Amino acid sequence: MLTLDSQEVVQTAAELQLPPLGRERPHRSIGVQWLDEHLTRDLVRLVELLGQPQLVAALAPLLQREIAIRLLVGPHGPQLRQLASDGSPSQQISKAVAWLKQHFAQAMPVDELAARVHMSPSTFRQHFRAMTGTSPLQYQKQLRLQQARQLMLNQNLDAGTAGAQVGYESASQFSREYHRLFGLPPQQDVRSRRATDQRPAAGP
Repeated sequence: MLTLDSQEVVQTAAELQLPPLGRERPHRSIGVQWLDEHLTRDLVRLVELLGQPQLVAALAPLLQREIAIRLLVGPHGPQLRQLASDGSPSQQISKAVAWLKQHFAQAMPVDELAARVHMSPSTFRQHFRAMTGTSPLQYQKQLRLQQARQLMLNQNLDAGTAGAQVGYESASQFSREYHRLFGLPPQQDVRSRRATDQRPAAGP
């Protein structure tokens, strides 16, 4: 089996200056096409390298790149580009953000979150900050505090209960970080927002 690197496919497609994919094109996760003689020849040469281990490191990447180029410019091209784009850094970070929104109350080390989307921790942190403007832990913290604020406003929970429900083990830490984000301690912030919401609107 030959596994293509999605980022290399995306980069190669950009270098070839292929036209953008149409939005109307249906997404397919699998497809079958006949191999032409050029692709068949390149695949055979790649397999033959298994009998020449001293040449694998030097020649295999060149043959794999040639195979990727031929796939991209052939009938496989649009589907391959679609699949590779689905594995691009922005797509991977989007998946991590979606997971955090669903599971923000859980403790999740950054290394484990990076592994969930098949990225190294350093690459994951870099792309996450570029896309969201903050670190993964800071993003999770903001989700927790925003949800706690809604729980106190909508369900009349006290600060300790709301903080515990969104994943805080320390009430003092919750209060401290809440104050830092919203500018007031939890209960004071809730009273202030309720007073603002109940204030009658000015007449014409």
